[in-house]
Amino acid sequence: MSESQAPFLPGQGQAHSRLHALLRVDHAGELAAVHIYQAQAAVFAQTGHKALSSDFVRMQGEEQVHLDYFEKRLRQHNLSPTIMTPIWRLAALGLGAGTALMGPKAAHICTQAVESVIEAHYADQVASIADENPELAADLSQFREDELGHQAHAQDEIESDLNREPARPSVIGLGDTLLAEFIKMGCRAAIKISEAI
Repeated sequence: MSESQAPFLPGQGQAHSRLHALLRVDHAGELAAVHIYQAQAAVFAQTGHKALSSDFVRMQGEEQVHLDYFEKRLRQHNLSPTIMTPIWRLAALGLGAGTALMGPKAAHICTQAVESVIEAHYADQVASIADENPELAADLSQFREDELGHQAHAQDEIESDLNREPARPSVIGLGDTLLAEFIKMGCRAAIKISEAI
């Protein structure tokens, strides 16, 4: 019996559906990351922060590698990205540009918030597919390490910014926390939506 004539086995549709959701949501996340960093790099290039712009260009390139991987996987499985792709692209560009216009610290808070959600999401995925798809789990583990690296870099930059600034009222720190939580909440909502559609 040829591969195209192989009988349909129970659970195959469910596994295909799970794979589609995984690839769709991860593609969406990497697409957003690329556009966040692209916008931040562009703003900083125009505002005299050339080194910072180069830093975000570097991270954009690393996220592009991840995005290319998921685009290839979607094509291999004849799957479509989330229908929310145009909205996520615009939202990511807005988030990147907005936080960059707020200044370097806000941009790093954005990186830390986004990457903390993404790395946790990858960790959950790796745990759930490690037995059934070890190759994909290994790739996701590597991507998670990259996201952890971006998160750690952002934390180092935030701490450096704090060390350079005079003491500030605690309400500013609260604003930083609120910004981070708002971004995390948006990322988690985007994950749920992208998994579904």
